[in-house]
Amino acid sequence: MQDRLNIPPTKSSLLDLKRRLEFLNEGYRLLERKRELLTRLVYEKLAEYRTLNETARESMKRAYRWLAVTQMRMGSKRIQQLAIGMPEAFEARVLPRRNMSVQYPSVQIRQLPLLPVGILGTDASLDETRASFSEMVVKAAQLAEAETALWRLLEEQRKTQKRVNALRYNVIPRFERTISYVEATLEEEERNTLFQLKVLAQRG
Repeated sequence: MQDRLNIPPTKSSLLDLKRRLEFLNEGYRLLERKRELLTRLVYEKLAEYRTLNETARESMKRAYRWLAVTQMRMGSKRIQQLAIGMPEAFEARVLPRRNMSVQYPSVQIRQLPLLPVGILGTDASLDETRASFSEMVVKAAQLAEAETALWRLLEEQRKTQKRVNALRYNVIPRFERTISYVEATLEEEERNTLFQLKVLAQRG
């Protein structure tokens, strides 16, 4: 990679370079601000994910514990028969959500009141199983939303960090070196011109 840009050392080039450098510095400041905000969002989402992960695991343990109790009391075959016509236990909607130009799904989910499924051949533990599995699904959906958001925010944070580094360590320094080179060349040309004029004046 060249140490500086391949641009003719003229005054118009110098003015153009300085305008572009000002634009690049402004872009760098905006990207740096975005990177800081994304980093903060990542840590917030990470804390949320850890909390939801713990509650989802506990909810899953409770649901399968109640399922084991119900299987012992009713048998797997009876549970499978009841599950075929079981009313819905929750409702959910998935909507797009955007934060810092990062889009991820937003899950809106809630448990519905448990409807009776008939009492013949059922056990009281069945309602506890239904309620705990419904709660488990809600927690799992919330966890999935937080995890998806976390990974997408992380990916955007990495991309932004790469752009920030490219501007800071590559693009902006090349422009600065080019500007220094053009300024030095123009100053040298000006000194040569003044020297030649001085020589001509002395001869005259």
